[in-house]
Amino acid sequence: MIEHRPKATLGGGDHGWLKALHHFAMGAHGNPEHRPIGNLYVWNDDEIAPGTGFPLHPHADVEIISYVREGTVSHQDDLGNSGQTSAGDVQVMSAGTGIRHSETNAHAVPAKLFQIWIDPRERGGAPAWGTRPFPKSNRQGRFVVLASGLSGDHDALTIRADARVLGATLLRGNTIAHSLTTLSKAYLVPALGRIVVNGIEVSARDGVAFLGEPVVDITALDDAELVVVETA
Repeated sequence: MIEHRPKATLGGGDHGWLKALHHFAMGAHGNPEHRPIGNLYVWNDDEIAPGTGFPLHPHADVEIISYVREGTVSHQDDLGNSGQTSAGDVQVMSAGTGIRHSETNAHAVPAKLFQIWIDPRERGGAPAWGTRPFPKSNRQGRFVVLASGLSGDHDALTIRADARVLGATLLRGNTIAHSLTTLSKAYLVPALGRIVVNGIEVSARDGVAFLGEPVVDITALDDAELVVVETA
């Protein structure tokens, strides 16, 4: 089964300092028809205005992956971690028993990112945070694992969930055939560019859910940047 979630059908709003779209319903936010896909239950498309951001706030028992599309996001937490994640790069946070953190945009241009929340394999555990660069040049024409809770994905950031996050770039007219044999569910969002996925045309920042599709065929109608979460 394939479920196309056009950007126009996503819930969200303009809060001045934050423009947000919600690919999944959570509380009063998002389209109620857009339910979780496996253990993936939040995919927010955020734009943070310069000099603003999310102040110090708590999380527990969630794996949070941030994929920065444009600009730079600065992280600080009560464990003493701090760092910056810039366009094309990824940060992960395992909230575990509890962590307080802030995410801000200290720069002069908007910061645009996907923030993804996944249920952990087990509750508790020591909280942790990490970030690393993933050059887009290394992803041309193929999916690269950015964050993973699966054994064997040694070059990815570690999360504590039966899931993995992958990224690819694809030139106009090129095609990727991606297998979903390891994990049976997936959610795909083009950060940039129009694509055709298993015969369905998908615009930038639309979402596409896959349930029981063994292979996903993707053709780029424009130069495209793709992010996908595979989940149990």
